[in-house]
Amino acid sequence: MGLFNRNKNTTAAATTTVAVTEGPDLGHLSGDWTIDATHSEIGFSVRHAMVTNVKGRFTEYDGKLHLDGTTPTNSSAVLVIKVGSIDTNQAQRDEHLRTSDFFAAETFPEMSFRSTSAERLRDDSYRMAGELTIKDVTRPIVLDLDFTGHAVDAYGADRVGFEGKAVLDRTEWGLTYNAALETGGVLIGEKVKLTFDISAVKAA
Repeated sequence: MGLFNRNKNTTAAATTTVAVTEGPDLGHLSGDWTIDATHSEIGFSVRHAMVTNVKGRFTEYDGKLHLDGTTPTNSSAVLVIKVGSIDTNQAQRDEHLRTSDFFAAETFPEMSFRSTSAERLRDDSYRMAGELTIKDVTRPIVLDLDFTGHAVDAYGADRVGFEGKAVLDRTEWGLTYNAALETGGVLIGEKVKLTFDISAVKAA
C-alpha cells in the first residue's frame, strides 16, 4: 500500500505543477498591433488526387491584434483576406479557385476571421477561438498559436511574432466542388490545413 500511495502522490504533484504553469510575463507587449503582410504568410494545404498535397497562400490581407500580455483572455484579433490574392503557383488553378465553384471572388471578395476568446495553454502556447466567414457562411474555428518572439527591428519598429495552425472542413463553408477519380476517391480533399506565420508591428 505504501508503494501505491507514493506513486499516486507523485502523479498528483506533477499534475498540479503543469496546471499552475503561467508562462512568461508579457505585460510589456500589451497594446494594439498591425499585421505586416510583407513579413507574414497565411498559407493552406489540401489533399489532391488522394496522393499528395497542394499548398497555397493568400498574399493580400489586413489584420489587427490587441494583445494583453498580463491577461491573455483579453486579447483579440481581426483578419480580412482578399480572396482574389490566392496563389497556388499555378495560374489556371488559381483562376478556378476564384470562380463560383469555390470562393466566388467577384461576389464575395473578402473572407474574414474575428476572434471570440483567447487563452494561454502553457508557456508560449495559446488558443484563440473565433468566427470564420467565407462567402456568406460564418462558422466557428479554433486557432492554435505559439508566440515566437519580440524584437525592435533595424528601423525601430516594435515587432512580435506568432506561428499558428488550424484545420477545417471546407464543405462546412459551402466549398463543396469535387470530381470523382477513375481509380476511386475524389480529386480534392475536404480537410484544409491552415498555417500562419505572423509578424505584427505595434501601433504608434
